[in-house]
Amino acid sequence: MRWVTVLLVLFYHVIYFYNNKGVFGGIGGFGDGPQYQDVIMYILYPWFMPILFILAGISARYALEKHGSKEWFKARTRKLLVPGTIGLFVFHWMVGYFNTVVASREGVFDGVPAIAKYFIMAFSGIGPLWFVQVLWLLCLVLLLVRALDKNDRFWNWCGKAGIVPIILLGILFWAGEHTLIRNPRPESLDGLLNLYKPIFYLIPFLLGYFVFSHDEVQERISKVWAPLLVCAVISGIVLIATTFGQDNTSPEYLGSPLNCLYGWLMCLAMMAWFKAKFDYTGKFAGYMTKSSFGIYIVHYLVIAAVGYNLKVNTNLPPVAMYAILTVAVFTLSPLLNETIRRIPVVKWCVLGE
Repeated sequence: MRWVTVLLVLFYHVIYFYNNKGVFGGIGGFGDGPQYQDVIMYILYPWFMPILFILAGISARYALEKHGSKEWFKARTRKLLVPGTIGLFVFHWMVGYFNTVVASREGVFDGVPAIAKYFIMAFSGIGPLWFVQVLWLLCLVLLLVRALDKNDRFWNWCGKAGIVPIILLGILFWAGEHTLIRNPRPESLDGLLNLYKPIFYLIPFLLGYFVFSHDEVQERISKVWAPLLVCAVISGIVLIATTFGQDNTSPEYLGSPLNCLYGWLMCLAMMAWFKAKFDYTGKFAGYMTKSSFGIYIVHYLVIAAVGYNLKVNTNLPPVAMYAILTVAVFTLSPLLNETIRRIPVVKWCVLGE
């Protein structure tokens, strides 16, 4: 489920890079008319990052059953915080270059010293690394929460949850979305809080740890995967049909009851479906299990570099740009990951290995 979701993230960013819905980031779309390919963003955004935090919470529980808290957190710091900080200056400044090149063309950085430009590019190259930064913070919070449940009483109690209470946990999903600032002030850090959404993502992370790490809970939802998936699809169709054209990342959109219903049902449905039908492995799955993290870390450089040059330096039709960018991100990202994994020191800085 995790590596499949990472592949969906790659495809999402292909569409996102050329969106014209006012979503922050990217390079913009192809005119002001409807871009129906942007529907991919509406399908994926409500649930694919929350499910990654759920899976991270489950994985944290599994890991902490085998390792001590200090050992586990040290490993999490190397794997998450090192790429999310040092990696900015070793690799992701190149992503920042494409994020700032438009501003450079407009003269915003005229007269700015080269060293200052480098730091600006490094910090503006965070991109998808917000995920590992937030996840490291949530791992720190988890250690504090575990101290309150030393005997696993709350964890054991959560394992008894039936399908109805599990569905009703969507209320927490909705409450989390309402921690966003509805009218962020441009001169403040409000927008940064809305981008990182740490309080919202803490909820699926802790639900993964306390609820969905139980084999019994996974079995319960897997038995009703089909009804869950049908309900999720229906709610998604209604959501998209009534909101297409809006900024689907705005606080108002994310906090709407229908968006929260669809997002939570899709999280449950995908976990249930994969538990019921895809509980096996193979050579490709084994490779992706080991490599999906690295692919996620490096993929946005491919998106930014190839996507920018296609839009600015060619006259190709949009369909060709989407096709080329899709092929590029699914081929060059694994190659880039494999290359970095073979370079001493760099692999520690960029991938936390």
